[in-house]
Amino acid sequence: MKITPSLSAVLLALLLTAGSCNTANRQARDNAQDNGNNTVNVPQFNADSAYSYVKAQVDFGPRVPGTEAHKACGDYLAGKLEQFGAKVYNQYADVTGYDGTTLRIRNIVGSYKPESRKRVALFAHWDCRPWADHDPDPKNHHKPVPGANDGASGAGVLLEIARQLQQQQPALGIDLILLDAEDRGAHEEYEGQHLEEYWCLGSQYWARNPHVQGYNARFGILLDMVGGHGATFRYEWISEEHAKDINRKVWEAAETAGYAGYFVPEGGGAVTDDHLFINRYARIPTIDIIPYSEGEGFFEHWHTVKDDMDAIDRNTLKAVGQTVMQVVYNEK
Repeated sequence: MKITPSLSAVLLALLLTAGSCNTANRQARDNAQDNGNNTVNVPQFNADSAYSYVKAQVDFGPRVPGTEAHKACGDYLAGKLEQFGAKVYNQYADVTGYDGTTLRIRNIVGSYKPESRKRVALFAHWDCRPWADHDPDPKNHHKPVPGANDGASGAGVLLEIARQLQQQQPALGIDLILLDAEDRGAHEEYEGQHLEEYWCLGSQYWARNPHVQGYNARFGILLDMVGGHGATFRYEWISEEHAKDINRKVWEAAETAGYAGYFVPEGGGAVTDDHLFINRYARIPTIDIIPYSEGEGFFEHWHTVKDDMDAIDRNTLKAVGQTVMQVVYNEK
């Protein structure tokens, strides 16, 4: 993913409305609790389990499309979803990278209650950046990124959610959608124009060619870099533009689940990520849970060779996973 500049005027307006919306939503939640309506038993997300799924992916090596590690990890992810009771779709496609290279990609979808027309979609990318082009050492700029946080963390959280879904089904159908080639955007040294469509090749394909003809979902939640130490998540501005109410729903769920310290109700800036193309082409209102804020950027080891298991914190995995489960198990 890459940073997308935001408009200051829009930013100010959104900040001004965020507080009032947050207050109104909190009041609505309190009223629901007073009326005894908040009775859903949400399972407990297991951070150790999620951590093991992150490590399993990293142990394959960098999951760059076209490599043996990529193929083996894709088989692992599809196998785990099947093991956890999902109906699994493997979507293979040939796409073109920014440099004209043809890439064979694989989107992997695990569906629960596929017969239900009421659905929520949860997304993460599972590929790795082929080049550590933000590494402080220029010698590493053409080495692949291990992708523990940037890639494996989101997929690991979704695998743990899948394990929970097998044991206790929520009211709605849930689709866990693992997207490929998100991080295949132009290398920093590329001398051509750096375009947003160079990124997120798997989501661009899926949004135009969903795994089920006519697929639709009530809303979507994208998880990206959701395992870092000390991570905080703010309202991402493309999410605000397309799915502001879903941002509020998720941040309220974080507060209910006890993780308000991770989910800060303020603006963070705009990021070109998979949700951009899901909103644009699939027309599913989708937000991005991502640790980005203007002036601070992403996590310390973003697009470097140090994005390894040392970058992963079980507490952050727990905060994000429990929050997402709080949302989906309370949907009717």
